[in-house]
Amino acid sequence: MGDKTAFEMIYDIICQIPEGKVATYGQIAALAGNRRWARVVGYALHAIPHGSAIPWHRVVKKNGEVFGGAESSGGKYQTELLKKENVGFVDGYVDMEHYQWKKLTF
Repeated sequence: MGDKTAFEMIYDIICQIPEGKVATYGQIAALAGNRRWARVVGYALHAIPHGSAIPWHRVVKKNGEVFGGAESSGGKYQTELLKKENVGFVDGYVDMEHYQWKKLTF
C-alpha cells in the first residue's frame, strides 16, 4: 500500500463505505492489512479533524453499536447521521444483516 501511514490507509477505506452502509472497526482493520488493528481504527477515528469529510459515522462495533452507546451524546449524533442515510436500527443497534458493507478486499 505504498508509503501511506496506517491512519491514511484507514481513512481511504472509510471514505469508500457507501452512504447507507456501515463497516466495523475490525472490518476496516482487515481491509487496511492487519485484522488486529481494530483499536488503531478507533485511534484514527478520534484523530479525524473536526469538520473533515471523512464519514466516521459509518464505522460501528461488530454488534452494530454506535460510538459510546446509543444514549451517549456521540452515539446520539452518530445515530442521527446514520438515520439520515436511511440506515436501519433494531433496539438501538444498526441492523448489521441489512446495512453492513460487504466489501471484502481493498
